[in-house]
Amino acid sequence: MNLSGSTALVTGATAGIGRAVALQLAREGAEVVVHGRDADRGRAVVGEIEAGGRAARFVQADLTDAADVLRLAERAGEVDVLVNNAGIYRFLPTSQMTAELFDLHMNLNTKAPYLLVRALAPGMAERGGGSIVNVSTLAAAVPTKGTGMYAASKAALEQLTRVWAAEYADQGVRVNAVAPGPTRTPGTDDMDAATLKAVADTTAMRRVAEPAEVAEAIVFLASDRASDITGVVLEVAGGRLGIG
Repeated sequence: MNLSGSTALVTGATAGIGRAVALQLAREGAEVVVHGRDADRGRAVVGEIEAGGRAARFVQADLTDAADVLRLAERAGEVDVLVNNAGIYRFLPTSQMTAELFDLHMNLNTKAPYLLVRALAPGMAERGGGSIVNVSTLAAAVPTKGTGMYAASKAALEQLTRVWAAEYADQGVRVNAVAPGPTRTPGTDDMDAATLKAVADTTAMRRVAEPAEVAEAIVFLASDRASDITGVVLEVAGGRLGIG
């Protein structure tokens, strides 16, 4: 999956899946634009990449602010790979959702990727090709109590993935999504062992994935190894439990 000579922008790249994606893209030869909110963590990821002899730079931006999203796109410049990974999740029953929290989920999980694709995909098309990978969630396909805001924002992102794939296919730009299941991230670090096991037991493989496992699928879709794949939502979720 040689990505030498390409530039990749990864949002939310300072921890979890995004960090793993940034490191793997760099190992494949891409120059990585590391996005995040925390400058110290951003510099740490850039340092890891540079220690491996690869190139990276950090751009700080608040993806809930449309103007800042567009600034990020401008600072990133000409990118060949866009990974829309940054996101937020708050699990609450519908009766406890607030309008502000709903807007936050839609702005960060759906609107920010839309703005970045609108800003960067035309340049990819003009240069003859590119790849966009959106990070969704298994919750977009499997109804789960309390995930309404999160699942709705990611389901919208999955439909946008299919629409963008159709719009840009004849211009050489591929657009896909990866839908992770339970994954070990900073969000799971606060879970006790019993809760983590309960989460793992919702998958057929009965385990929680590591960020690097999800990153493998994302980097594959971003690379030319997936040259005939577009408009796909790939589940990386340990399989679904059967009935009986």
